[in-house]
Amino acid sequence: MNCIVNGQPRQLPEHTTIEQLIEQLGLAGSICAAEVDKKIVPKRERSSFQIQDGMTIEIVTLVGGG
Repeated sequence: MNCIVNGQPRQLPEHTTIEQLIEQLGLAGSICAAEVDKKIVPKRERSSFQIQDGMTIEIVTLVGGG
């Protein structure tokens, strides 16, 4: 299925969850927020939230600095 992930087109296998996508992006264990079609996906729902074809997903991490 085709989606937009962090502003870039990306092809994902069917039944991919937000948690699996975060792992694929190398962000497992990082503090991050997930937004799908402009709605926040709570952390407790990431393992069950299945991505659908055409969705727009943003995964945002915290970056320290000054």
